[in-house]
Amino acid sequence: QIAFGSIFLGNVPVHEEVHRCAGQIYGYKGCVRDFQVNNKELFIIDEALGGRNVENCNVPVCDYHPCHNGGTCTSDAENWFCECPKLYSGKLCQFATCDENPCGNGATCFPKSRRDAVCLCPYGRSGILCSDAINISQPSFSGTDAFGYTSFLAYSTIPNIMFYYEFRLKFQLANHHSALEDNLIFFTGQKGQGLNGDDFLELGLRNGRVVYSYNLGSGTATIISKPLDLTLDIHVIHLGRYLQKGWLKVDDQKNKTVVSPGRLVGLNVFSQFYLGGYREYTPELLPKGSRFKNSFQGCIFDVQVRSSMSQEFKSPGTPEGHPNSGRSVGQCKDSPCSLIKCRNGGKCIESGSTVYCDCLTGWKGAFCTEIVSVCEPEHDPPHLCKQGGTCVPLPKGYTCHCPLGRTGTYCEQG
Repeated sequence: QIAFGSIFLGNVPVHEEVHRCAGQIYGYKGCVRDFQVNNKELFIIDEALGGRNVENCNVPVCDYHPCHNGGTCTSDAENWFCECPKLYSGKLCQFATCDENPCGNGATCFPKSRRDAVCLCPYGRSGILCSDAINISQPSFSGTDAFGYTSFLAYSTIPNIMFYYEFRLKFQLANHHSALEDNLIFFTGQKGQGLNGDDFLELGLRNGRVVYSYNLGSGTATIISKPLDLTLDIHVIHLGRYLQKGWLKVDDQKNKTVVSPGRLVGLNVFSQFYLGGYREYTPELLPKGSRFKNSFQGCIFDVQVRSSMSQEFKSPGTPEGHPNSGRSVGQCKDSPCSLIKCRNGGKCIESGSTVYCDCLTGWKGAFCTEIVSVCEPEHDPPHLCKQGGTCVPLPKGYTCHCPLGRTGTYCEQG
């Protein structure tokens, strides 16, 4: 408020004339920390000509919890700042890399660093920003990626498999040992529509063997094959169930059978039919007994199913052979990295159809073409500006611009 040619902060001096004109006046009650006029900072106490009933503000800003997204607030009598967790930046830790999502076509954006993102491509898309359309006839799955997501395809619920079903499929393993350790091939279960029951049907690999399990609601039945013959390039699986009795045939191995426990004879499943992996971030969200740790690593093709012996085998999906959704699924034997050239020593990483450049220290960007500034969080070593000091890059090195109340080369002094 401006009166009598002076600036009054908080309240004006109380005079009889003021009371007559304005009625009762209530002064500001609270703290004023920074005061500027025309971009010029006025020092509230040192430059004041007079005042009364003013004392030092003892309420730390951090008591108001200003930092977002798990940021830690640090304050003293003069200043405060937020220490941001990984992936967040800004004075209040309010910005994340994926806030301005660069990914297209429904891709999942994952913040690789505070400034770089990776686009996990949906079914039918590939490329750095998932902008390239790809035709998939033999899906290629990449297991669990470096960010904890699995590649998968999701088809509509397979109908009429309550009492009888047969599946047959072929798969080709990726050329590394982890593809045989604990990997899901397909899954459908009594999950969804508000339910989280016990019924499920699944197929996977564990310790080099094929594992086929189902639960009709009264206990899990499991068949484990003999170890796979790794000299074979392609493996063939044929499995089925009628009421409680299930059977599994793998390659040229003998047929193996099992009978599920209890008296229940019907399989009630409501979830989509997942091929290669889960949509969920962690398999622990799925029913007990169906917890393969990783998605499949390799190619799965010629998947067919029928729900009675009199039917013809058909591909899953509505329309037939078409998945509802998917993530990081490529075309078998195609390499997305063949189209990507990472610069400055960066390494191309592919996860199904998802592809990105893993940059060497000091470089960033989609193709590792941008230099990491000395003031950026990713720089190694990090800058030394303390207590909320702002790092400003120079032609050689950097300097720290200190906030009010701090001084020193790195704002380390009060």
